[in-house]
Amino acid sequence: MTTAKDLFIISMDLKHSVGQGDLSLALAGAELIDLIGAGAVALDGDRIVPGEPPTLDDRFMCEAAAGLTRQAPYERVEDWLWRRGRDLSAAYQAALEENGELKPQRSSRLPFGSGRMEPVDTPARRRAADRWNEKEPVLAALASIVGIDDERSDDETGLDDDAVTTVVTTVHDAVMELEAVRQRRNIEKAAFANVWRGP
Repeated sequence: MTTAKDLFIISMDLKHSVGQGDLSLALAGAELIDLIGAGAVALDGDRIVPGEPPTLDDRFMCEAAAGLTRQAPYERVEDWLWRRGRDLSAAYQAALEENGELKPQRSSRLPFGSGRMEPVDTPARRRAADRWNEKEPVLAALASIVGIDDERSDDETGLDDDAVTTVVTTVHDAVMELEAVRQRRNIEKAAFANVWRGP
């Protein structure tokens, strides 16, 4: 199990309205944090410095490790999030559906997008729920960024690793940037509609 998979399961299990773009950025951040934890990468400022290729038993983590830039100057965390995060939430959903870990959702309330799916009661789902209930700091911080509130204040992140804090902060900034782009597009669309509507 990985932090990214736990985050994806929690986002669906709690049926919060989570944007796929926001979640994809957070999933990419979660993968990077797990790679740091596995010793596969280290951060030099905001640059991702690969270490020895680790032995990983998760498909997405293997893909993430294989996609690391291994020549200087190394990739910036922000650039990694945008590159790795592209359509990542849809990829996680497809993989969980394929593995039988998601089932058609009974409720009409959708967690995001058009996928009417919800997690099946599996050990993976129970593990994600346990981490959530224990308010595991990394999972709670990433979930909060995408709008899943665990009633924890911004001053109580509980993150005690500088590299992890850097990744979480960069995920937050990227999600805010994505929201700013959305708002700008909405304003442009409204202005365009008003032009055609006339006085």
